[in-house]
Amino acid sequence: MSNPSRVPAASGMKGPMSPLWRGLVVALFAVGLLGHLLAANAIGGSRMAYTHHVFGFFLILIVTGVIIVALGRWLWRDRPAVTWLIVSAVQAIAGLIIYLDRFHIA
Repeated sequence: MSNPSRVPAASGMKGPMSPLWRGLVVALFAVGLLGHLLAANAIGGSRMAYTHHVFGFFLILIVTGVIIVALGRWLWRDRPAVTWLIVSAVQAIAGLIIYLDRFHIA
């Protein structure tokens, strides 16, 4: 018998991540990494440029990921899909900013 005092969540982001959200998260991570790779190509495309930009992608992922996961555990503990979505969106935004910065457009 279930507990009648518990109200089910109204949000679709609770529980396991749906394939649609998972695809969006992967696409946002890919956009972030692509921004870094295109920026490395724009500054000459040397092996060192690619190494530094890929390292930067993962460094930004770790730093922002730790901060966002900590906030997620505090603010929206039962919605891990929100955490994944925010981390991937931050990566996509950072990748695009880094790419645009190479051309001094942004």
